[in-house]
Amino acid sequence: MQTYWWVFVGGGLGSVCRYGLAQAGAALRIELPFATFTANVLSCFVLGIASAYFLRHEPDNPSWRLFATTGFCGGFSTFSTFTNETMLLFQQGQAVWGLANVLFNIVACWGALYVGFRLGMH
Repeated sequence: MQTYWWVFVGGGLGSVCRYGLAQAGAALRIELPFATFTANVLSCFVLGIASAYFLRHEPDNPSWRLFATTGFCGGFSTFSTFTNETMLLFQQGQAVWGLANVLFNIVACWGALYVGFRLGMH
């Protein structure tokens, strides 16, 4: 039962951080959903660092790993919001921005995860 608590607390913290980022980014008024993009990239970076760290330093202690990876990163990033915002761009006739959103998110998130993992291994 304790593992559920760690995921719950981490997820809540990640969700609050994502909401704060969305509020802070609302004033930017750019076509690409920047707050979701930023949350996804940062989450992938943190996930990379956390995954590498826990793999090397605490492979048998799931509490902090679950807090950071499943909880915080799961609550901070959001595939459903990314998908919805992309669909809205297409529905609004902004196919170029919709495709750019998909490309930017996939490339940047993969890169952030890779860099984070490499940094976490040191």
